[in-house]
Amino acid sequence: MNPPPSAAARFRALHAPGQVLVLLNAWDAVSARIAEAAGGAAIATSSAAVAWAHGMADGERLPLDRLLAAVRDILRAVRVPVSVDLERGYAASAEGVADAVCRLAEAGAAGVNIEDGTEPPEALASRLLAARGALQRAGLDLFLNARTDVLLRRALSGAAALDDVVRRARRYIDAGCDGLFVPGLSTAEELLRVVAEVRVPLNVWASPALPPIEQLRTLGVRRVSVGPRLALTALSAARQDAAQILGGGWAPPSHGAPLSYAEVNGWFA
Repeated sequence: MNPPPSAAARFRALHAPGQVLVLLNAWDAVSARIAEAAGGAAIATSSAAVAWAHGMADGERLPLDRLLAAVRDILRAVRVPVSVDLERGYAASAEGVADAVCRLAEAGAAGVNIEDGTEPPEALASRLLAARGALQRAGLDLFLNARTDVLLRRALSGAAALDDVVRRARRYIDAGCDGLFVPGLSTAEELLRVVAEVRVPLNVWASPALPPIEQLRTLGVRRVSVGPRLALTALSAARQDAAQILGGGWAPPSHGAPLSYAEVNGWFA
């Protein structure tokens, strides 16, 4: 009997041509369980939401050990593959980033996002190369998703920005990435160009400007992430309810299909 596929292999299969993987971004075990129960075929973390849950700001301020502990909590709560937002890699050196990536793989993660931020492409390329090499030497596997923030930074615009996205993407692919994440990419024309010129699955960020999912499928997009949206939705609802209680309103606000104590407790019983 063949062994079951690894988490990374299962996750990689969800990026097959003709599919659009919609990733809900969780921040702890219960939010991950909600995402899985809603039908998520895989789950990603939101670096911002995980940091907020620990009382810290986004931007690698959360210590790596605490991030790893949060990831392990999520992995115990769900059966679907889990990808982790590692921001710029949680280390100053490429070797340090590779070590962090291997620790995530050892914990059972299926994928990881590493971003270039404001740095030149050489920085992320060296981290990806080191991470892929370290994984191979250790007999581990992860879906390495390279995120480029060219459009978010708005240092370039129009065709020049897309030229830079494609140049960076090719460099990151040569360094060993499995996918490309381009937050800010949204129009059909932009999506078509990047899909045509980049030979790994394209990941985009959900936004009101993004085409419907069936059009994304036709355009060749393979993955959509929502970032901290669920966390902000949950926090907004909690703030509203807190204000209502403090104002003397004892009846909970209506949110469609509210969760009950028994249902949530039953997920972990």
